[in-house]
Amino acid sequence: MACRIRPDGGHPSDIAFLTAAPHPAGSSFRNTISLDQLVAERIGTLTRFPSLTLAVNGGRSLSWSRAGVAIPPEGQASRVFNRLFLQGSPTEVAAQVHELDTGRSILDVVGEQAKDLRKDVGARDRTRLDQYFSGVRDLVHRLQESKGWANKPKPKVKVGAPTDPASPAQYVAKVRAMYDLARLAFETDSTRAVTLMLNSVGTPVVQIPGESITDSYHNLSHHGMAEEKLKQLRVIDEGHMKLLADLFNGMKGAKEGGETLLDRTMVLYGSNLGDANAHATTNLPTLFAGGGFKHGRHLAFDRSRNYPLPNLFVSVLQRLGIEAASFGPSTGTMRGLEVV
Repeated sequence: MACRIRPDGGHPSDIAFLTAAPHPAGSSFRNTISLDQLVAERIGTLTRFPSLTLAVNGGRSLSWSRAGVAIPPEGQASRVFNRLFLQGSPTEVAAQVHELDTGRSILDVVGEQAKDLRKDVGARDRTRLDQYFSGVRDLVHRLQESKGWANKPKPKVKVGAPTDPASPAQYVAKVRAMYDLARLAFETDSTRAVTLMLNSVGTPVVQIPGESITDSYHNLSHHGMAEEKLKQLRVIDEGHMKLLADLFNGMKGAKEGGETLLDRTMVLYGSNLGDANAHATTNLPTLFAGGGFKHGRHLAFDRSRNYPLPNLFVSVLQRLGIEAASFGPSTGTMRGLEVV
């Protein structure tokens, strides 16, 4: 399917891919809540982790709070594995609970100070303080939820902790490790929402066995129709699709109650640029799989008047049992997307 977020933004529009907030490159831009964080708000209490925010080769995030604050992504697969599956000793668990209580106490004090300060500032600063205070409240709520899970045993898996690739150039290994962790997180019902930012700007020359790649993915995407750059870009993009196919096959192989994990999981894969060579944020190539929908089709929309991607977000929310009539500039649910 070819959709749009907003027809502006260039590279910075990546942070608005799941929020659809307008003008992400503007000096006064303020982001809004991302799709995954809305899911975390509504059903995140059902699992140990309301959401997981991951990244490969960069600190940019797809996940944003209701206050428009970025959720810092985790880029080390080994640390994600430890969070998900490593059970601490009773002493370590007690220390963790103490840290959570201490953190909540500090945030309570900070919140009260923000309230007092609000009385003495102008309207513009009050708005900023309200955003800040909203973020503090979110953190307090998350700490309380984490405390409730601290003494519950973590799930056991049959694989060991991954080894973190030493170089950003080992991009393929990094992506594969994060895909495996996302699959395990869903398979063990540790979370209901995962985002993964694949940062092309932060990725140097990619190492692909048997292939000769001579430039960074970002530079190759600005190919100017040069045949050699297009050839190398095609190799990397085919590598992306092979990694994604492996993820889907792994999810198909995990079965529960007569259904596969892919049947019970919706996967959205896409880019914030429809034409990276021109920095265009229109006609976005978007792949959507799983979730019990009818697939194996190409939904083609008007290339001049793009279909809003947030319509898909509304369909996702409703499929999760979350009441939602709109998301950002949506105009309804995704046309042509049907349940099996």
